[in-house]
Amino acid sequence: MRSTAGSTGRTGTMAPTERDVGRVRRFGPSQRIVHRATGWLMLICLAAAACLYLNPLAQLVGRRPLVAGVHRWSGILLPVPLLLGLLSAEFRADLRRLNRFAVYDRRWLRAVRRGLTKPQDRPAGKFNAGQKLYAGWIAGAVLVMMFTGLLMWFMGFLPFLSRAGAIFVHDILAWAIALVLAGHLRKAYADPEARRGMRTGYVTRPWADRHHPRWLDEERADEPDGRSAGSRRECPSTAARAQTFRSGRSAHPHSHTTD
Repeated sequence: MRSTAGSTGRTGTMAPTERDVGRVRRFGPSQRIVHRATGWLMLICLAAAACLYLNPLAQLVGRRPLVAGVHRWSGILLPVPLLLGLLSAEFRADLRRLNRFAVYDRRWLRAVRRGLTKPQDRPAGKFNAGQKLYAGWIAGAVLVMMFTGLLMWFMGFLPFLSRAGAIFVHDILAWAIALVLAGHLRKAYADPEARRGMRTGYVTRPWADRHHPRWLDEERADEPDGRSAGSRRECPSTAARAQTFRSGRSAHPHSHTTD
């Protein structure tokens, strides 16, 4: 039987294309460290807040002054990883992506509202519209939480503002952050490849094509030689497989016979 495009043997035994070989680099060390440090500080802050706010936990843990100190300082330190991350060009590039809402992001939101789940219905760059909204909301919420927390800590800081009002806003927003963070963790738990990307820095090409189809295209457009940064920075552990595939393809000069 005749060979078809993309095969290296008889029809029906399709070999993977070069695009599917290996992994692509999604996050560098700076993005992963900032994400991990911010996540741990957020969890410590929320856990300490729960021990202060919920009586059963307060009685179980005790040491209220110590817990209050942990809560305050973990909250104050929350912006520090992000500020240190600004020293990294890769991290700043991701912040620009998160701050840019493209036309296809509106299409992604419309697809979510209509319950459409096909990849072509949810176009996304390196970050989808939901991730961009989450990042903007959580950044604003942390700033408000820090401001109201400082008002509660230093009662004479702004005497014209009510401490009772600061407590009310702080408590309501804390519950909102806990709910939103739970949703974020739920989505991460449901996507092992996304977690692997944040843990190791690399994701598979099929995953990137399915969930972030515009990502590699955007990087390719930004590169002066027309190649995407992600495609050039393959995972070292898969470089040999990619080279083997390319060598095998060149060894079959007639494997792309057309009709």
